[in-house]
Amino acid sequence: MEGLSGAGLADDPLAAARRGLERGDYGQVLRLLEPLATLHSPRTALGGEVRLLMTTALMGQGQSERAQACCRELLRCNDPLLRTQARDLLLVLEAPALSRPRDWSLTLPELGDAPSLEGSRAAALRRRANSGPPPPPPPPVGATRAPIGFAALVIALVLLALGLGGCMQVRSDLHFEGPGRLRLEHHLRSDSGRITPWQRQFALALEAEGFRHDRSGGEEQLIGSVQPASAALAQLARNLELASQLGGVPLPPPQLVLRERNWGLGVRQELQLELDLRNLATVPGLDLGLNLAPVRPSAVRLSTPLATRSSRQPGGQLWPLQAGALNRLELRCWRWSPLGLGGASILLLLLLVSLLQWLRRRAGFGWPELPA
Repeated sequence: MEGLSGAGLADDPLAAARRGLERGDYGQVLRLLEPLATLHSPRTALGGEVRLLMTTALMGQGQSERAQACCRELLRCNDPLLRTQARDLLLVLEAPALSRPRDWSLTLPELGDAPSLEGSRAAALRRRANSGPPPPPPPPVGATRAPIGFAALVIALVLLALGLGGCMQVRSDLHFEGPGRLRLEHHLRSDSGRITPWQRQFALALEAEGFRHDRSGGEEQLIGSVQPASAALAQLARNLELASQLGGVPLPPPQLVLRERNWGLGVRQELQLELDLRNLATVPGLDLGLNLAPVRPSAVRLSTPLATRSSRQPGGQLWPLQAGALNRLELRCWRWSPLGLGGASILLLLLLVSLLQWLRRRAGFGWPELPA
């Protein structure tokens, strides 16, 4: 009840603080949020959001010690997403400061050591009379302004670097366990060796849906259970939508269609996938793909804009996804039914036994008899 009542009262100050943060007016942000921080505990979601905005404003003002103290309070918040953001932000605040080389700065001479303006003007007039065209005027020099907007840009770039964590590989496996049965897996890998915040949030969300989490071989594996094809495709669509929401990139819902026709001995399957990644900008080092197993290369009828290739799994095909493009895939394959093959084998054996008995009677041996 405390969080609900506090949220209603703090809607306007929070909105004003966010607008001030976008403008770079960090002093106004702190004046708006400090009274709210005294009213709400850092354990609540509202108190955690207030302290996260205050930490960003303190970083913009260069008050790193106060920003660290405010960020440490966020580690006690009950909201797991705010705790994760606080830990990532604290890594930036506690990073050691790097020394800047001397040749990166421009040192201006003292005004007392500079020659007089009258002498410079007389020399310039003499050079103009002797050499012809006058030299270009010197560039204007004014007072240096505080880089308010640049501080917000640096914070955004640091958070983006922490979110991506370098080169990242995302693989989803769709296993055809049998006619009408599918199993879904997700594999997450980062070249930096550390799990990124996006990977951590995605893994926690999938664990809540029943995926089994396994860490082996330097990658995060999330393994689902075998379920009907319609349920597995619906789960894949939900996972893709969840990934786009956590990444902050709105993507259209994927189009997944599976048609199956049972002929007794087997099932004819037609799979159509359409993933619209045109809103996803191309990020260097980001590798996306969907692995289909077991699927023969001849089953792939359409694969755009990138062609499928053989995957590491036996009999599997890897469909690489391209960011910033519309990805389409069509499969047509035949899958034998073990139950149908068993029934057909039994029927053939019965026909063969009947034929042998008929031939035996035609040969004059009669019906088989028990020994006397």
